[in-house]
Amino acid sequence: MAAKKPKHWKRAPSPCIDICKYPGSSYCKGCGMLKAEKKRFKQLSEKGEIRPFFQTLVTRLEAQGGKRLQRWVTAYGRKCDRKGLANPLEKLALPEPKASPGKAVT
Repeated sequence: MAAKKPKHWKRAPSPCIDICKYPGSSYCKGCGMLKAEKKRFKQLSEKGEIRPFFQTLVTRLEAQGGKRLQRWVTAYGRKCDRKGLANPLEKLALPEPKASPGKAVT
């Protein structure tokens, strides 16, 4: 089943990937959001609010380690597929995965 292409960012599913654990910091282990940001996302309604929210989240996850970002991007893509929606991350300029020594990037 091909994913529907949303015409507006407001159809973007929450960045939450249902892990919701906050070990040793205030950021979620799964999606990198703060609890307050998870609540705030539900109230965002326009591209001008949602797109920058995703860009900030991607920057944060990249700063926390490239593997975290890549795991989240993969999990979020699966979430979009399950919901039958296009992945809004495809509209963002995501950083290229960095290869670890001795490992190929796939």
